[in-house]
Amino acid sequence: MTAGEFAGRIALVTGAAGGIGAAVVEGLEAAGARVIATDIAGGGRIRPLDVADSGAVDALVAAVERDEGPIDFGVNVAGVLSTTEVTETSDAAWQRVFAVNTHGVFHVSRALAGYMKPRRRGAIVTVGSNAAGVPRHSMAAYAASKAAATMFTRCLGLELAAHGIRCNIVAPGSTLTAMQTGMWADADGAARVIAGVPEAFKAGIPLGKLAVPQDVANAVLFLLSDRAGHITMADLYVDGGATLRA
Repeated sequence: MTAGEFAGRIALVTGAAGGIGAAVVEGLEAAGARVIATDIAGGGRIRPLDVADSGAVDALVAAVERDEGPIDFGVNVAGVLSTTEVTETSDAAWQRVFAVNTHGVFHVSRALAGYMKPRRRGAIVTVGSNAAGVPRHSMAAYAASKAAATMFTRCLGLELAAHGIRCNIVAPGSTLTAMQTGMWADADGAARVIAGVPEAFKAGIPLGKLAVPQDVANAVLFLLSDRAGHITMADLYVDGGATLRA
């Protein structure tokens, strides 16, 4: 991105307190955007927002539109992980994963689309996962929730295309965030992910390295930018080739 590329634009980012969300905020601000950064707990410049609460989402979007100006960009990053086998996954755990990863994307995107549609401009990017496109052992709830969010975003893109609004997905693979390192048992976790885990039928990473949050943020910013002005409903994998697909 170049300095000033998003000057005068307002962006709403969920899951902004760390990892990929924080990198997206940093990139947007470096390009001149004014960012409304949100996360579940809030704190500092991060506004508290539970994306699973549709009323809270609607209220925050309305307040920004009223007090700060039209929102040009929306980035859905908020997400939670589940790593239990299906038979060990409780109803509550399943519902929580979908409440954030799927319903949250719906709530935020619906609220933004309601304002963007009459203006006939805007762009929304959902940060999904490569797990949405390939089965993952002990990750059924997470993978299914991300697959649902991915198809929702593509369907939204189809509905909004005639109004000049683009909706796309960035699907990261293993990325150096707290969510990723929290799954590692020891210091060899990164090496195992890069090499692959045959017993879990998980391929390694052909590029031989983990992504960093900025790798994913760069893809998000590209899809928001005018340089991606003829791209919508795309599902861009940023996983070092791990899923052997585009």
